Amino acid sequence: MRVTITQIKEMKQKGEKIAMLTAYDYSTAKLIDEAGIPLILVGDSLGMVVLGYSSTIPVTMDEMIHHTKAVVRGATRALVIGDMPFMTYQVSVEDALRNAARFMQEGGAQAVKLEGGEIMAETVKKIVSYGIPVMGHIGLTPQSINQLGGFKIVGKTPEAAVRMLNDAIALDEAGAFAVVLECVPEPLSKLITESISVPTIGIGAGKYCDGQVQVISDLLGLYTDFMPKHAKQYAKLFEIIKKATADYIAEVQAGTFPTPKQSYAMDESVLAELKKSSRKH
Repeated sequence: MRVTITQIKEMKQKGEKIAMLTAYDYSTAKLIDEAGIPLILVGDSLGMVVLGYSSTIPVTMDEMIHHTKAVVRGATRALVIGDMPFMTYQVSVEDALRNAARFMQEGGAQAVKLEGGEIMAETVKKIVSYGIPVMGHIGLTPQSINQLGGFKIVGKTPEAAVRMLNDAIALDEAGAFAVVLECVPEPLSKLITESISVPTIGIGAGKYCDGQVQVISDLLGLYTDFMPKHAKQYAKLFEIIKKATADYIAEVQAGTFPTPKQSYAMDESVLAELKKSSRKH
């Protein structure tokens, strides 16, 4: 049985920390689901770590639906959240509803995530009113990177901190079941966490959030273009994969792969008959 948004909210009330990871394909989703992860985000970060874009901005709904379907097939327990890509929810509430519905109907997701605070509160309220759970996202919002001037800490000035607190409260009141806080000073994320009724999920926001989220490619050491300060590398799979590939190339070139163990035998009598038949022609 899948984790529900009610269970996620109850985890905050009980003081239980919430772990969330991104996933973009069937195999990864299956592995982390079996490990017990309660929340899986099909993040638009796939644009960078899977598709090789320089930012998340080029990611399309069709790409997100494609990857969400794969993740849903792999995860049978975790709550799967589809990340709404750039300009699929900002133009109008109607667009937002239509695209959120696509994540549910076509992608099989159980919730959606979108960026923005007070400015998106009415949109969040409307989507929730139609039975689609919404996770908010404030602080560093990657889809606004051109306006923000790059990846940087958000909320360091009094004005920015007040604005972010108001954003979090607005999302809570609009019915969001959780709020991601990205690249937010730890004291501010603590205040926000204490000020709203729903869980906060931090990424570069310190230990006082109700939960944490990491990009799976960072956690496993698969994405080597850069490593964010807030990421912790729990494995270095890029080194293992490179070595395995180099070993494979060397064995193929040396003629030591495949061995009889990786090959299939044939009855000698069948082979003899085949050779005899071929000589007749």
